Amino acid sequence: MKRQDALAQRQWYIVDAEGKVLGRLASEVAKVLRGKHKPTFARHVDVGDFVVVVNAGAVRLTGKKLEDKIYYRHSEYPGGMRTTTAQKMLADKPEALIRLAVKGMLPKSRLGRRLSTKLKVYAGPDHPHEAQKPLPLALKV
Repeated sequence: MKRQDALAQRQWYIVDAEGKVLGRLASEVAKVLRGKHKPTFARHVDVGDFVVVVNAGAVRLTGKKLEDKIYYRHSEYPGGMRTTTAQKMLADKPEALIRLAVKGMLPKSRLGRRLSTKLKVYAGPDHPHEAQKPLPLALKV
């Protein structure tokens, strides 16, 4: 752990994703993970907080994104392109849907990979982080 990280005061927040729009929720969560809401923010230091997102299965997508938005992944073998629609991903793995949206709003570097580990996403209302006493996060959504 670097010295700057040791000075950072970490807080745990909880967000209920039920009825929230995916992109607006993801941008607010990314801001808290990054630490931009704190006066001690520095671009090169991890000063952000932990975020627990519950009810990921009840998140909303606007317009026709549910049918039209496609997520791609590749197996690194020839012809290994795999596609999934947002509707199927929301039904099968709603945690991955939110995690991908937030990850896209974080830096593409070692810092961004480290920040993404502070995001905890759960499909239902239950989570194992009660001991950390997470505070409800007021979203501007």
